[in-house]
Amino acid sequence: MAGGDAVRLYAAVAAGGFRRYATYGTATAAGVFTNTVFGFIVAYTYIALWDERPHLGGYDQAQALTFVWISQSLLAAGALIGGGFQEEMQERIRTGDIAVDLYRPADLQLWWLAADLGRAAFQLLARGVPPTIAGALWFDLALPADPLRWVLFLVSVWLGLVVGFALRYLVGLCAFWLLDGSGVNMMSLLVSMFCSGVLLPLNVFPGAFGEVVRMLPWSSMLQVPIDVLLGEGSGAGGAGAALAFQAAWAVLLLAAGRVLQAAATRKVVVQGG
Repeated sequence: MAGGDAVRLYAAVAAGGFRRYATYGTATAAGVFTNTVFGFIVAYTYIALWDERPHLGGYDQAQALTFVWISQSLLAAGALIGGGFQEEMQERIRTGDIAVDLYRPADLQLWWLAADLGRAAFQLLARGVPPTIAGALWFDLALPADPLRWVLFLVSVWLGLVVGFALRYLVGLCAFWLLDGSGVNMMSLLVSMFCSGVLLPLNVFPGAFGEVVRMLPWSSMLQVPIDVLLGEGSGAGGAGAALAFQAAWAVLLLAAGRVLQAAATRKVVVQGG
C-alpha cells in the first residue's frame, strides 16, 4: 500500500472511531455528569488535604485542584478507569474473527491505534472539556496563560494516549494465549489507576518508591501531561525532557507490541494450518 493511501486509510479508521462514540449521546452525557460530580468530590477532598499540607508533592492548592480537573478530563480519553479497545480485540481473538483482521490490507497494530485515537479524540472533547470548564468556573485553578504551554500539553496528551494504547495492545494480545482475558484486564486496570496518578498525584509518593513509579510508562498517561501543563520542571528543557520520556516509552512499547503480534500471528498460522 502506497504511503498516501495508508495515511488516508488510517485517517478514515480514526474518523470512524470518532463517529462511533459520537453516536452514544446519552452515555456521553452521563459520563460528563459523573466526571463533574466526582471532580467536585475529589476537589474538596484535596482542599482539606492541602489545608493540612500546603505544599504536598510540591504542588500548592491551586495546582492540586488543577490536577484534579485535568485528570478528570483525561480519564475517559486515556481509558484510565476502563474502556478502550482491548476487550473487543480479545473477543475477536476468542471467536476467531481476528483472522479476518489479519487478512486486511492494513497493519493490525496501526488499525487499532487509529481507531483508538479516534475514540480518544471524541472522549477528550466531549467528556474532557465540560468538566474542566465547570472546575475552572468554581475553583481557582493554576491554568497557564501561555499558549505554548497548552500546545506542549496537547502534544504530551497525544504521546500519553499512544503509550496507553501500546500498553493495552499488549494486554489485548495476551488473549492469544489465555482462555479468559478478564484477569489480566483487571490487573492492567489496577496498575494503570495506581501508577498513572488517578488515585493520587505521583509526586506525593515518598522516596525511592515514588521515583520508581514516576519512571514507569503509566506516568506518561496522566502525571506527565499535567506536569507539562503546570510547568513542573519549567522551561523548554523541562518540557522537552518530559516529551522525550513519553516518546521513548511509546516507541519501546509499540515495538514490544509488534514483537508479540508477530508471535501471535505465527500462532494463528500454526493453529489454522
